[in-house]
Amino acid sequence: MSLRIVFMGTPDFAVPTLVEIVGRGHEVVAVYTRAPKPAGRRGLDLTPSPIEREARRFALPVLTPTTLRGADAEGIARGHGADVAVIVAYGLILPKPILEAWPLGAFNLHASLLPRWRGAAPINRAIMAGDLDTGVMVMKMEAGLDTGPIAMAERVPIASDATAGDLHDRLARLGADLMVRALGAMERGSLTLTPQPEAGATYASKIGKDETRISWARPWQEVHDHIRGLAPFPGAWFDIAGEGTRIKVLRTTKGEGTGVPGTVLDDQLTVACADGAVRILELQRAGRQAMKAGEFLRGTSVAVGTRLG
Repeated sequence: MSLRIVFMGTPDFAVPTLVEIVGRGHEVVAVYTRAPKPAGRRGLDLTPSPIEREARRFALPVLTPTTLRGADAEGIARGHGADVAVIVAYGLILPKPILEAWPLGAFNLHASLLPRWRGAAPINRAIMAGDLDTGVMVMKMEAGLDTGPIAMAERVPIASDATAGDLHDRLARLGADLMVRALGAMERGSLTLTPQPEAGATYASKIGKDETRISWARPWQEVHDHIRGLAPFPGAWFDIAGEGTRIKVLRTTKGEGTGVPGTVLDDQLTVACADGAVRILELQRAGRQAMKAGEFLRGTSVAVGTRLG
């Protein structure tokens, strides 16, 4: 017998899970997502979230509350008559009465190997920290921040040049499969929960604007990890002396050579760091499309010896 499910999610990362749940024949009785955002020059147009667009494609009922606190929100949640809630990057706090609104509880898909990288930006933080592997976990939610017991997990290696965007897409697909497997075990009554250890807990705080400028004075590996951990969004950036235009770096690899940090070493956009160098493979000027380094250099003169700020 299929489960009656309330789905809560907002960004692209959550879409594969919703699609898989519907495809496996579960009954999604309601979809909660963040309200549409203002768009356009005057902010008069409203852009629905990726989950809202997908839910409407399946003709599923969509709710966009601004808060889940209060008796009204709790009453609506219980009124769906669902067995369980599935949460994937929803974006609103779920108070205890909401977490307890469904007989089987609320289960969250989280993009890290908990207890490492609890919080808002686990994919970015794992790469920025130079982690060699990460994964996805299905956990039963409780009042603490990503502290609930684990139902299922999958571990994956992080490739040496993988960006946050690359890892995001891989984990979204893997997580969708993991969640439907967990729901299948739940239907059979065979899902087991394991408490998280407290040892090794780290917090993946939201990326701040003050973290995005590239510091070439760091070792090459740290510069490389910083760049790929912020690519494609929000993007690590530099400017060329005298231009004042921010240029986002979207993809790098290990370069050859040494020099004063921030100095361009060759005609392939290899840039010196504190030790070693990184070679820029892809980048983007403000307001322009992303482009390969070779294409960028055909339109922008960056001589050997130029200092990047």
